[in-house]
Amino acid sequence: MKFTLSWLKDHLDTSASVDEICEALTDLGLEVEEVFNPADRLKAFTLGKVTHAEQHPDADRLRVCTVQTDEGSKQIVCGAPNARTGITIVLCKPGDYVPGIDLTLSVGKIRGVESHGMMASERELELSDEHDGIIELPSGEIGERFVDWLAENAPEKVDPTIEIAITPNRPDALGVRGIARDLAARGLGKLKPMEKHLPESKFSSPIGVTIDEDTRENGCFVFAGCYIKGVENGPSPEWLQQRLKAVGLRPISKLVDITNFFTYDRNRPLHVFDAGKVSGDLRVHRAKGGEAFVGLDEKTYTLGAGQVVISDENGVESIAGIMGGLETGCTMETTDVFLEAAYWDHIQIAMTGRALKINSDARYRNERGIDPGYNMQAIEDATAMILELCGGEPSNVVIAGEVPDVSRAYKLDAKRVQSLVGMDIPETQQRQTLTALGFKLEGNMAQVPSWRPDVLGEADLVEEVARIASLTKLVGKPLTRATAGVPKQILLPLQKREQAARRMAAGLGYNECVTYSFVDQKSAALFGGGEDTTRLENPISSEMSHMRPDLLVGLLQAAARNQARGFADLALFEVGPVFSGGEPGEQALQVSGLLVGKTGPKDVHGESRAVDVYDAKADAEAVLAAIGAPAKVQVMRDGPGWWHPGRHGKICLGPKKVLAIFGELHPKVLREMGVKGPAVAFTVWPEEVPEARNKSATRPALQASDLQAVERDFAFVVDANVEALTLVNAAAGADKALIEKVHVFDEFIGGSLGEGKKSLAITVRMQPQDKTLKDEDIEAVAAKIVEKVTKATGGSLRG
Repeated sequence: MKFTLSWLKDHLDTSASVDEICEALTDLGLEVEEVFNPADRLKAFTLGKVTHAEQHPDADRLRVCTVQTDEGSKQIVCGAPNARTGITIVLCKPGDYVPGIDLTLSVGKIRGVESHGMMASERELELSDEHDGIIELPSGEIGERFVDWLAENAPEKVDPTIEIAITPNRPDALGVRGIARDLAARGLGKLKPMEKHLPESKFSSPIGVTIDEDTRENGCFVFAGCYIKGVENGPSPEWLQQRLKAVGLRPISKLVDITNFFTYDRNRPLHVFDAGKVSGDLRVHRAKGGEAFVGLDEKTYTLGAGQVVISDENGVESIAGIMGGLETGCTMETTDVFLEAAYWDHIQIAMTGRALKINSDARYRNERGIDPGYNMQAIEDATAMILELCGGEPSNVVIAGEVPDVSRAYKLDAKRVQSLVGMDIPETQQRQTLTALGFKLEGNMAQVPSWRPDVLGEADLVEEVARIASLTKLVGKPLTRATAGVPKQILLPLQKREQAARRMAAGLGYNECVTYSFVDQKSAALFGGGEDTTRLENPISSEMSHMRPDLLVGLLQAAARNQARGFADLALFEVGPVFSGGEPGEQALQVSGLLVGKTGPKDVHGESRAVDVYDAKADAEAVLAAIGAPAKVQVMRDGPGWWHPGRHGKICLGPKKVLAIFGELHPKVLREMGVKGPAVAFTVWPEEVPEARNKSATRPALQASDLQAVERDFAFVVDANVEALTLVNAAAGADKALIEKVHVFDEFIGGSLGEGKKSLAITVRMQPQDKTLKDEDIEAVAAKIVEKVTKATGGSLRG
């Protein structure tokens, strides 16, 4: 939306500067995008007077002039035919930039005579295309700034143009008057009363108007027209042409320019038909589809079924609210016109404009919403302007339909406004603000003006008050705490665990992945999912048809993509939900990590090796420790089918309390997922970790014994199919208070042991807490260990 300062002052009595106006507009929500001030390029030029002029000694068409300036007399060589003694001119001094010739002046010689500047023409200063001679001013003092002289004598030549961005919810600001109203409410001036006209009708309109029944409800609400005969069309007056040019419009003729003026001045699109070319009455109706129409832009459009048009007996003459037709358009020979002012359904306008790909000022405003309450006055005001500029006699106003009732009111709660805005705005100021914006207050109810379709509730009243009061005045204040002291923890325990697990995994060298919660059915089935309970009703694609049953699905897919691009060694992890069904309780949080390839790049020391199950075990234990899992746990077998049957383990607190699982992934799963090489992984369930009994943030005191620990080695002969874990757990259970640690240090198969037997050697570390162990104490514990192991494994102590 563009407008000039002088145009704004037609509606706003203000002495504010351009900078003050622009700052206020942006603060009001009408963001200023550009300001073009012609005075900026003319600031350097001053007035001078030619005190003497004589013929150039070496050129017939040049004259050597003596010019009196604010810096004394200067000699200037000029070739203008009107350069003579006694005229007041516009002086450009050496060092000044002349925009019309794109040149910075300097002292020079013209045919051997020095010239200290130049006397400018209007084209050289980009004031007009006039260049037959230099500017002659009828008044002015020597040394006076040219921009000051123009501001007083020809203000239209230095009229600043302001362009603002209009948000879709502010159609009222698409007219200069709406902008002036906002500025007046802010306090940058006083809104001038709008003059209302009521031309006296001289005859009955020979053109009638009707609206089809199926078009009244959501097509055209009201259509008003006035027949004006005996008009004299022609070029518009200079002031009107200047305004239209300033906002980027091309002046065409008086009749057309008047409608364009109302479009920008009052946000009121109008249309004038050449009445002499209209056959019969006008009818507003919906197109059948397929009709051809030639618009004012001389393009042919094929209408779609249901689009609202205006027709006479010959056919379609206008696309309603968007563009008139070339056939009934006004020309310089037009003598009789039919002026139209209508209120259209904005959704219908938008749909038709988009379908036909027509962008016009009328469509832009009608689809955003114009003022229905001004419709009848608009045709009177426009008729008066046509009579003033073109002459003629008006008919009575013919009307079809009726102006829709858009009246509504909302409660103004002054205390609620202050609470929401956070500013101390007195109730009297709130009421004054709304009144200045056109609202009518009846008690605490605010009647919304017809030109504000965006105000649809009490919250909008709050926004209007805050907007005018200026949110730049809002002072930041810290929120008061409910209780004094250090605030309580905000995150839930599970959220803290999730945070700790993510940080630990990243610290171990893993890269975090964020994958879709949706996977394909085949991949989901490999991890115990893919059933109808987790199938999506409306999936994004066939590859995202089911909710993921395990995070390893996404991690393996990411690994396959990376391997395909040459990245063989990977360490990936993810934290997120997995789903066993579609009900609220069938969701769990997982932390999963995946190691693929080798532990590091090749090196001369040979330290690089393939990842193994113990890498995954160590990382799983580190994550569990980070989220507060107990140190003493059991490692058991019998994990799900996607783990390698002999190379995985479950970290448990009991047979049914599984905290984590680690190990190699099944080769079949890797093959189906397209992952090459060794791949180990771990999965942790943070929700399964019991909460600590001591919830204090402080760590407990270190429990270090000052008594000597004792280690004893045992070797047992057991069947070859006995798991080492069973033996270790049995030994550790012999005396849980005294035995601190049990680990396997040797395995021997074959030899004298015989077929189907093996020897497992363990070290048991005993840590006394209250007294030093004696030989008999150690022997008693050793006997218990042998007893427990023998009972659990069926083995015997090796001799």
